[in-house]
Amino acid sequence: MTALYPILGSVIAILIALSLITALVREQFAPDGSNDVVETINATLVVWWGMVIVFWLASLVGHTGVILLFLALSFAALREFLTLTTKKRADHYALLLAFVFVLPFQYYLLWIDWYGLYSIFIPVYAFLILPVVSVLRGATQDFLIRVAETQWALMICVFCASHVPALLLLDIPGFEGGNVLLIVYLVAVVQINDLMHYLFAKLVGRRKVVPHIEASKTWEGVTGGFVSALLLGTLLWWITPFAPWQAFLVSLVLCLSGLGGHMVMTAIKRDRGVKDWGHLVPGHGGFVDRLDSVIFAAPLFFHTVRYFWAV
Repeated sequence: MTALYPILGSVIAILIALSLITALVREQFAPDGSNDVVETINATLVVWWGMVIVFWLASLVGHTGVILLFLALSFAALREFLTLTTKKRADHYALLLAFVFVLPFQYYLLWIDWYGLYSIFIPVYAFLILPVVSVLRGATQDFLIRVAETQWALMICVFCASHVPALLLLDIPGFEGGNVLLIVYLVAVVQINDLMHYLFAKLVGRRKVVPHIEASKTWEGVTGGFVSALLLGTLLWWITPFAPWQAFLVSLVLCLSGLGGHMVMTAIKRDRGVKDWGHLVPGHGGFVDRLDSVIFAAPLFFHTVRYFWAV
């Protein structure tokens, strides 16, 4: 954990500088909040400040604190997700089971490092048990839709999200005590990709990637975001067990999975007819909106590191 503090100090210094610059630009050009780019950057910085502070507090109590932090984030994300799904009274027991048993038990398995069960508990056992609980109530209208939406919510908000703190459990030779830096690396690369993608799309974006789903995603934005994130990911190789060329390839995996995750989650919002999942940051969405790319990238990052570097 000691290696984390100099890096957190550097991150805080950078955030202070960015916050001051953003505040000056806002005061000079858009004090009324009319500039979308400035407001988005400001909202992103608010979220980053929150992430750094909460993560630092969690790190003070070590492995358990980080797991409890992500358990709370999964709870908030699952609540946001399920508010947009199709539900009936017959699903209440299944939803209660998801919140009071499936979610905490997934993180308990993570806490005791039972990878064999942790890796299949939700996609096998929870997926089989929860539909049975719902069907016992006898409501068959929209049954497949209701079951699938609950399963998808658990997969994204709990199973995928839990792979972020799962990075702490990996046994990587020569990298003992540095696993928390893998979480820093994952979040930094994916978040920079998202932010720079938005900025490049606003400044020079012309050709839409998927016009009917995500209007803000342009090929120019994808290129700018990828280049920025790949550069950052490669430069940060020294906080990881990767060589520079390996950090480049891992960053590419993070960029591709993060982009795919954001577009998938946006498609779900379009299907539900809403702009945001929640209201964590007024006007800029909830937990799922801010972390959708990280959530999608986490399992691929975890298994890539586990397969190639862990023992």
